[in-house]
Amino acid sequence: MDLHVRYEGDDDPEKCTARKLARFDLAELHRSDRATPYGVVLNPHAERALSPADREAAEHALVALDCSWESAGEKQFTIDGDHRALPYLVAANPVNFGQPMELNTVEAFAAALVILGEKDHAEEILSKFTWGETFLELNEEPLRRYSACADSSEIVEIQQEYLDR
Repeated sequence: MDLHVRYEGDDDPEKCTARKLARFDLAELHRSDRATPYGVVLNPHAERALSPADREAAEHALVALDCSWESAGEKQFTIDGDHRALPYLVAANPVNFGQPMELNTVEAFAAALVILGEKDHAEEILSKFTWGETFLELNEEPLRRYSACADSSEIVEIQQEYLDR
């Protein structure tokens, strides 16, 4: 599964996980919506949750949006593809450790890959970060449950259990 990033470049370059993935040839950065390939777009404002049912569409490309959290809601991305939101998960990165729903780019990719049945690929990209394995450990149960779902509605039901806690 090819990983692509719609890259804004407005985060600290030293902490940018998308740039690090690109340095290791694990993802390709794109500076415009038009240059970004069609595929499944991980978009926190999407109306549908990512589920294993999206696997075939993600075979074309898995695209993450890389921009600062402060401006994410203000930006208007017009990337062609099937936009999907990730379900409830907890960040393991040093900037947002323990914060729900504030994943960085590599965490978003890893979560999507696990949900889509590509756990080995998720482990490969996380291996470039000292805290990468911690992300999978913190989210082991929800990722296991999400990856066993048939569709988006089942994902949302399970997510609600975590939100209700």
